[in-house]
Amino acid sequence: MRNSGLDEAQAGIKIARRNINNLRYADDTTFMAESEELKSLLMKVKEESEKVGLKLNIQKTKIMASGPITSWEIDGETVETVSDFLFLGSKITADGDCSHEIKRCLLLGRKVMPNLDSILKSRDITLPTKVYLVKAMVFPVVMYGCESWTIKKAERRRIEAFELWCWRRLLRVPWTARRSNQSILKEISPGCSLEGLMLKPKLQYFGHLM
Repeated sequence: MRNSGLDEAQAGIKIARRNINNLRYADDTTFMAESEELKSLLMKVKEESEKVGLKLNIQKTKIMASGPITSWEIDGETVETVSDFLFLGSKITADGDCSHEIKRCLLLGRKVMPNLDSILKSRDITLPTKVYLVKAMVFPVVMYGCESWTIKKAERRRIEAFELWCWRRLLRVPWTARRSNQSILKEISPGCSLEGLMLKPKLQYFGHLM
């Protein structure tokens, strides 16, 4: 990678006056460019890799573009074009809409919550402790990568609905029960809401970028 000349290449995207064309983590590499110069970046890495006996796996190589793009062929194999992909646990989409990622994280949170059922049903554990466990073990799953989210009204409603679902499940109060959300929140006394908890890392991330 270091010998492929990526740092000197003109292809890439400009962020804070810097040209960035690749992100690397362990054996995962993501290339970025504002045009089909992206292919030249990939070919540079492919050529340098072959010099040390490494081969580019075309089956694991994907292309994502924000607009129309012609299909690529490398060594006679067509590189798959996708509309989204997972990078370091977050879903990246071609349209840049993070609502897909927010929905995915909320779904992951719903899958984690049932794992605490035996604890939440225990009469030997106090309510404040149960609330703390939900905040410590469920909310972080939902909040993963939230620093860069753009939260619109629709996403805000989904986040609020998920939080209330957690508290109702904790209190074992079904949605069909004639009990208001306000009474649920009053009994739980969660302090800061889930959306409020997301604000701190978002502000920290903003400060880091600035």
